[in-house]
Amino acid sequence: MSDTVRFLLGENDIPRFWYNVNADNAVPPAPVLNPMTFEPVTPDFLSALFPMPLIEQEISTERYIEIPEEVREVYKLWRPTPLIRARGLEKALNTPAHIYYKYEGVSPSGSHKSNTAVAQAFYNKISGTKAMTTETGAGQWGSALGMACQMYGMALEVYMVKTSYQQKPYRRFLMETYGAQVFASPTDLTEAGRKILAADPHCPGSLGIAISEAVEVAAISGGTKKYGLGSVLNHVLLHQTVIGEEALKQMDMAGEYPDVVIGCVGGGSNFAGIAFPFLRENLRNGQRTRLLAVEPSATPSLTRGVYAFDYGDTAGMAPIVKMYTLGRDFMPPEIHAGGLRYHGMAPTLCSLYDQGLIEAVAVKQLDVFDAAVLFTRCEGVLPAPESSHAIRAAINEALDAREKGEKRVILFNLSGHGHFDLSAYHAYLDGALENDDLPEDALRDIPSHLPKIDLQKLGIQ
Repeated sequence: MSDTVRFLLGENDIPRFWYNVNADNAVPPAPVLNPMTFEPVTPDFLSALFPMPLIEQEISTERYIEIPEEVREVYKLWRPTPLIRARGLEKALNTPAHIYYKYEGVSPSGSHKSNTAVAQAFYNKISGTKAMTTETGAGQWGSALGMACQMYGMALEVYMVKTSYQQKPYRRFLMETYGAQVFASPTDLTEAGRKILAADPHCPGSLGIAISEAVEVAAISGGTKKYGLGSVLNHVLLHQTVIGEEALKQMDMAGEYPDVVIGCVGGGSNFAGIAFPFLRENLRNGQRTRLLAVEPSATPSLTRGVYAFDYGDTAGMAPIVKMYTLGRDFMPPEIHAGGLRYHGMAPTLCSLYDQGLIEAVAVKQLDVFDAAVLFTRCEGVLPAPESSHAIRAAINEALDAREKGEKRVILFNLSGHGHFDLSAYHAYLDGALENDDLPEDALRDIPSHLPKIDLQKLGIQ
């Protein structure tokens, strides 16, 4: 196997179960709160947004949840995805480390987002949903759900963060080709959007704002539209674990086991997808793999945020969850990794980080694009800016191994291709990109912006 580059599984190897990390998390999930009453949400409240099968998955503590055969059939369009040994990158770095990447950019929509988009569209379809709404940052999630809704005969409205709408028009065109309607958020179509535009007519938008608009449309639809979320909540992270389950088999094919598993994080879904199955092996089988989440220094929720209850959106319409947050009204710098411009993080992932079971690091935009271009020139694959955060960390790990003269097995999730991000690469190559460092003053007042939750009343320490 020493010369093998691609480690491939067959259709029969597509996982039959999603892995639910909450079954092995020693800390029970914190309650999800109603944004109006601050009381724990009820299924009736959630049912205005989600179909019951997804609500059941959200609160499940079962270790494994069976993947419907109808979903596995669609997965066959791109799954299993390849595991690739980055030999060209290893050579360029002159490192003793072995670098592997799981390439999710082979999905029809170009990223890992299709793994949950198909599942969510399926459960909505069998529950009688006729139309869906969602938000998207860079457009990978909107593209994936657009594809899935078209497959299941449902209409879709996408609220795309305005700065990404302008930076990445080809992702918008792809969503429209799939049949979705796409709006630059904030819009004048919703109450949340109108309030934000009244305060700032030139607002560049954020994922928190786009979530507010999509949630509002679903909430006031009288049940005719449901909301689809591309990250953050547990049922989304659950669906992504097909990535790590396949990677476990493929690393076995390679005859190695990773010392470190890496993924970028915005809301947490692609990192959870590759890392959670390896975390299970740590917790249940005594493995000691490090799990490293990589975020932008421009939106450092894990590394510089506050662990507290906060709204999942800007307008305060989405449920309140306990997470590492920069505050719901945090306006991220207009970095090109639009999918990572979120003020919070997946609550499940935050709990694990708080326990020290995963690590986190923040990296700067120029360092990310340095890594992306080097990777492209060594491996021939153009990565999405979001995914390139994982590449930056993988390169740092490989250089550290070289300095220490130790072999290290590195696995990262290349969560999507960057074919629709060429304007970002053009700006980088022209020297027009800058780092967006956040001064401490920008984060000092986070606690004052959080909802005032009576933890004692909820029985929470």
